[in-house]
Amino acid sequence: MTDFWVSSGHHLLDRAEGGGLVATDEFLKAYLARPELVPPPEACAAERNLWARLRIAPRDPVEPAEIAALADPDARENWAFMIGFRDRLIAGPTLEAAYRRLVLSRSAGGVPPLFLDQLVHVILRNALDGETDPFVLRAAEMFFRPQRVTLHEGMLLVADEERVDGAVRDHASPLVAMFGEARARELDVMTEDNAAHWFHHSDAFDLVQDFRPGGPARRGLARAMEIWVRHMLALEVRIEPVERIEDEAWAWFVGLDQEATRIGNALWNGAELAPQDAERVVALFRMDIPGDTRILPKVVGRPVWLILAADGARILRMKPQNLITGLPLTAEADPN
Repeated sequence: MTDFWVSSGHHLLDRAEGGGLVATDEFLKAYLARPELVPPPEACAAERNLWARLRIAPRDPVEPAEIAALADPDARENWAFMIGFRDRLIAGPTLEAAYRRLVLSRSAGGVPPLFLDQLVHVILRNALDGETDPFVLRAAEMFFRPQRVTLHEGMLLVADEERVDGAVRDHASPLVAMFGEARARELDVMTEDNAAHWFHHSDAFDLVQDFRPGGPARRGLARAMEIWVRHMLALEVRIEPVERIEDEAWAWFVGLDQEATRIGNALWNGAELAPQDAERVVALFRMDIPGDTRILPKVVGRPVWLILAADGARILRMKPQNLITGLPLTAEADPN
């Protein structure tokens, strides 16, 4: 089996009996290597001592007074974020459980978004272990990496936002038009013919998705979402891409990002879909939840509509936590 997403750090983690990820000292030490935490030459003795101690014993308790004693205000802020995040991870029993607690308690606001994205990255790597469809795996990158979206000559192209510099309009090549000539030479649109190359450079995040209706990229995202919900909530769902919502009285919807939630709320409250909002909708999905006793009675037998949208700058920032906090469940499942 070809490995992928080595940069997630999944090799540094243990597995619990139920399949969830368990934080190890090696995984915690990796955070101490971040440039925000490695003491610079001018760091005070308290900062250097704290870093050196945790490099040996990364689970050592750190009192608020120790962080308050650091001379540099940026260091105090960085260490406060890091220790708070570390304490949530080691509270256990798994990283999956820690992530659910963060998003269900609405306490993720105290965690840097980068840390949450990294947590999703490694949890999703665990959930997708054994997956062989590169379209599923490429689509799953949308869970933890912002994407840039553009329309060009009938194609809906989705590329990793960090991998592109900007757009050059009115160019014959869609990649050049979207990303600029220099960056376009480094990017390829993912097709059935070249999809297997994803495994050779999965950590480069440099394949562009053709996200047109009916294509493998949309089906790949639907499958990735099914796997995520099953892994995080022990809930079997069926998700399929649709071109429109043919349901006059929605029972439930989930916005897969901030923009989609705003648009969905407006429609839920009876507003007409504004033209600019219609242009921001990237994809629609239908979720069916068969035969689960945890579903709210009013949604039993009814579809849940999923909306994916980009913002005004055509950046798509998917929020996978919405597939945990936003489903019509009467109680949380905790499989890990």
